[in-house]
Amino acid sequence: MNIAVVILNWNGKNLLAQFLPSVIAHSKEATVYVADNASTDDSVAFVKSNYPSVRIIQNKENGGYAKGYNDALKDLNEDVFCLLNSDIEVTENWLAPVIEIFKAEPNTAIIQPKLLDFKRKDYFEYAGAAGGFIDKYGYPYCRGRIFNTLEKDTGQYNNNAAIFWASGACLFIRNRVFHELNGFDETFFAHMEEIDLCWRAKNSGYFVKYTGTSKVYHVGGATLKNTNPKKTFLNFRNSLFALTKNAKGALFPLVFIRLILDGIAGIKFLLEFKPRHTFAVIKAHFSFYNNLRLLLKKRKSVENRIKYYQRTSIVIDYFVNNKTNYHSL
Repeated sequence: MNIAVVILNWNGKNLLAQFLPSVIAHSKEATVYVADNASTDDSVAFVKSNYPSVRIIQNKENGGYAKGYNDALKDLNEDVFCLLNSDIEVTENWLAPVIEIFKAEPNTAIIQPKLLDFKRKDYFEYAGAAGGFIDKYGYPYCRGRIFNTLEKDTGQYNNNAAIFWASGACLFIRNRVFHELNGFDETFFAHMEEIDLCWRAKNSGYFVKYTGTSKVYHVGGATLKNTNPKKTFLNFRNSLFALTKNAKGALFPLVFIRLILDGIAGIKFLLEFKPRHTFAVIKAHFSFYNNLRLLLKKRKSVENRIKYYQRTSIVIDYFVNNKTNYHSL
């Protein structure tokens, strides 16, 4: 089984200098690529000069995560793609457990390893922890992370498990499935596009898995920090995009309740003296309305929709019922 480890880069020379050596050292089973999203720094020259074994893909524009990977992967022939953030340190033998699952389970299309915090290595990392889920209203949460509460890694998620979505920070996907699904939805630009991709894969009958026997360490927020209102905008908007496109059941009451919950979140940001984030939520809603006709058209193209949630409202579980870790749900 051939694997392409593809690192999407945009002006990330320092991150490549720090983390690319671990990828090269521990990925003997794979071909390592750096897909450059039209950087204006000297990232490409740096990689060519210092890591000649790494193959370079040069995208013509910075289309964000979604278009960046769509462009980068279109001509690769490996059986499996690993989409790897440039701020991740991989570990020895990280690929073997993933290869084993793909070989044993033909209908498993997407896999995520254990995602730990590079800065606090015994804690899970926000972006994907031990595999993701969403509630009825499209809010994501993880084994090992609910909203901003991160669990310590004590071995509680060392198993292999079925999950709903795999983190785009380190996501393995079969080449044929990626192209069957037409890759990422480029209207997302960045954030939540991996949830949409996994959702479409599951609606198409594929499985998404987590393996706790492979682990990587993620810095997180290296490109866009959590304090950046643009990240708030993308997360709220793109979650609505994915929900509208893929959710099973009556759409209007679902989205209506979701918009109310988002409004409460906007008020919470205001009370926390974060008015720019409140404005980002409002902006996300207007962008959602502007794209609604396109989203409904995409929704009509979905032939089958599975039940996608285990929890009705992770918001109520966390903020009202004080359930702050996955095992308490």
